[in-house]
Amino acid sequence: MPEQPPELRIADVDRDRAVDRLHAAASEGRLEPDELEERVTTALAARTQGELDQLTNDLPAPHVPVARADRSLVLRRRAASFLTPNVVCIAIWAATGAGSFWPVWVLLGTGIAFALFLIRFVLGVDE
Repeated sequence: MPEQPPELRIADVDRDRAVDRLHAAASEGRLEPDELEERVTTALAARTQGELDQLTNDLPAPHVPVARADRSLVLRRRAASFLTPNVVCIAIWAATGAGSFWPVWVLLGTGIAFALFLIRFVLGVDE
């Protein structure tokens, strides 16, 4: 989200977002309960973006996890990358009627790479 000018008037949704961020920081141990209460009270009374920024500028940016849809897209792209050369090679082999099944070497190479990707993907260490 682009940074807003400090004099910009804020809406209730902006105050709620700041309060959520303060609560998240407190749950991580970054704010003591009394400091949280003070900052939340100030956030709820804030009128400008600058006032909200002063309450959160000493906190790290919130962590945004990778969306499930993004992980699904990564998996589909990798599966397509595995299937495309193998289907093409098998089609060429079938069309030429060339005796031994030579696409096995393409399947072996791409299959090992895809298997390693799947292991890392399932275990969640693919980032």
